[in-house]
Order: sequence, then structure tokens, then C-alpha cells
Amino acid sequence: MLSLLLDSSNTNLSVGVCKNGQIVYNHSFSCWQRQSELMIPEIEKALKELNLELLDFDEVVCGKGPGSYTGVRISLTIAKIICEFSKAKLILVSSLRIMGTKEEKFIALINARSSRSYIGIYDKENVVLEDTIKTNDEVLQLIDKYKDYRVIGDCSYLSIESDLPNEIEGLNSFKSIVSPCQDVLAVKPVYLKDNYGI
Repeated sequence: MLSLLLDSSNTNLSVGVCKNGQIVYNHSFSCWQRQSELMIPEIEKALKELNLELLDFDEVVCGKGPGSYTGVRISLTIAKIICEFSKAKLILVSSLRIMGTKEEKFIALINARSSRSYIGIYDKENVVLEDTIKTNDEVLQLIDKYKDYRVIGDCSYLSIESDLPNEIEGLNSFKSIVSPCQDVLAVKPVYLKDNYGI
């Protein structure tokens, strides 16, 4: 089983390749507002390094949002195109959930601007709090409530300590518990703000 792992939903651009459950390529770096120009070259770099073709992949695993409006669309659009032409399966995982792994308890946070955060809370494979958007004050209260959960994300905007995510490890961890999309072309990103009245 060969998997292509992609995410550009936040400030990082992440490209990974997984062979039979083991990550064999993992490249993630900050490139805020440059994901559109760098995602395809990064995929090409991975293919060249591993001597692979796009048609070799059995599945493409991608972050589906929430996150940056443009960033979420970039990796998801590329993933949909690859799956449509290669007939690989498309597996979408929450961009918050992929910040951790299914072996841990964690709070995932992304700055949603306007004194708000995207937040999801997970206890291994179980969802404690579905992905949502909350005020930063509400987020801090939740962090205080779930003291034994690891906080993941760039939380400098909250002035708290946190761990930075490894999106490729997260995609690889959760892909096995998410069903493939039935209609690739009908898939849409998850923005959350659309439903929050912002």
C-alpha cells in the first residue's frame, strides 16, 4: 500500500509518502501564502527522490480543513485531481486532528484571527470536542479544563506553551480509521467560519 500525504491548511506545507504504514518521506516547512506555488514542486521532489510516479499511489490522504481558506483548497484540489486521474482512493482527515496522533490525548489549535481559534479535542481515536471555532477566552478555559491533554499548534498568539504539529505523522496515524470518499469530485473543504457568522 502506497500513500501520498498532503496538507497545506495552516502555515505549513507538508508532503509525505507512506509505504505499508511506514513513513518513507516527510517534508514539512513554513511557507505562509506560498503553498500554491510550492506544493506541486514538493510533490515532484518526493516522487523523484523515491523513484515513483503519481500512478503508483493507492491512496491520497489530505487535510480537509479547517484552516486558511486558500491553504485548505490548495492541497485538497491537488489531491482530488490526482485521485480522479489515477483512480487512487481519497481519504480526508480533519486538519486539526492530524496535528496529533491516535496514540495520545491532545488539544489541537489553529489561529482563526479576530480573537478566535479553531479547536478540536481528542482522546486517542475518540473525539472529545468536534472541530469548532471558539473565542480565545473559551479556548483558554478548555485548556485549563483538560490539563492532562497535550496542546498542539503555534500558540504564541495565546501566549501559552505548546508543541508544534507533525502533520505527516498525523495523516498517517488517522488514515486507517477514516473511510475513503465515495465521490471525489463532490468533496468540499471544511471552513467552519461559514457556519459561525464571521
